[in-house]
Amino acid sequence: MKARLPQGYGGGGAANLQQLARQAQKMQEQMAALTAELDEKEYTATAGGDAVKATVTGKMEVKSVEIGPEVIDPEDAEMLGDLVTAAVNAALREAAQERETRMSAISGGMGLPGMF
Repeated sequence: MKARLPQGYGGGGAANLQQLARQAQKMQEQMAALTAELDEKEYTATAGGDAVKATVTGKMEVKSVEIGPEVIDPEDAEMLGDLVTAAVNAALREAAQERETRMSAISGGMGLPGMF
């Protein structure tokens, strides 16, 4: 005895597969375009009441670090290092968060490994 599928199910398997492949291709193109856009974007964060300002790119590279003269104290280089670290890390977190949020919007929240 053969099992029968309800009307509207079955058949068209190849067509459904082609449609799925087209959707995957479109999503891949959208993600590539978004990646290119985000790679060019810059993110800036500050620390120490704007005494240190760090700018990073969407490629997660440090573009610049600006240090206000008021925090340059030869006796406390450790504090300056901490402020630079804090500003850079805040800018990198901002870039990573935007990338994750915008990529998830394209992928529909699917956890696609290796995509970002």
